[in-house]
Amino acid sequence: MRPLPILYRDERLAVIDKPPGLLSVPDEGAGARSVPELLEAEGLRARSVHRLDREVSGVLLVALDDEALALLQDLFRAHAVEKLYWGMAAGHLEPAAGQLAFPILEEPGGARVSARGKPARTRYRTLVRHRLASELELRLDTGRKNQIRVHLAHAGHALVGERKYARGRDAVLPLRSRRVALHAWRLRFRVPWTGAELALEAPLPEDLRELRERAEA
Repeated sequence: MRPLPILYRDERLAVIDKPPGLLSVPDEGAGARSVPELLEAEGLRARSVHRLDREVSGVLLVALDDEALALLQDLFRAHAVEKLYWGMAAGHLEPAAGQLAFPILEEPGGARVSARGKPARTRYRTLVRHRLASELELRLDTGRKNQIRVHLAHAGHALVGERKYARGRDAVLPLRSRRVALHAWRLRFRVPWTGAELALEAPLPEDLRELRERAEA
């Protein structure tokens, strides 16, 4: 496999542009390689600070020592990290910008909306409306398991390529995608040990650019 694209690296952290199909953390039972394993093969001892679903591409923060890992994870727990995603969802959300605030119950193997779940909030903004789908900018205020995917599916606007949480007839069959159309495109935070602000962006990968072209047709 090709070396992982590194968007930024210093002595204590790195920011990776994760390709789809890779795990964020090692899982022997999943039958797939992980970002830390591939970085270790390149001579870097790294641990992922947060997770992206296996199908999801984009910006992933990794720590290069144990103290850095703890400090960076504290930032996520304090909601001090701005996470922006690009997604393509079925149909057109009304209003064009707003928030989804369904509580999410995390379960083994997935998650679902439930009154017994924890509070979860996803902010969205419509970027482009196509005939069958919409391109969205998505911002996580909380970090529940599969949050964006669960919220959009529950709202009746499942992401294109969603096979786990979509319900009923797929409204965007002509826009079939081999994976969920979700990309972590921007991450911004202050480095705890220096106070410097980092803002990193990962360009939309080729498969999602091709999906966008088909949506425009």
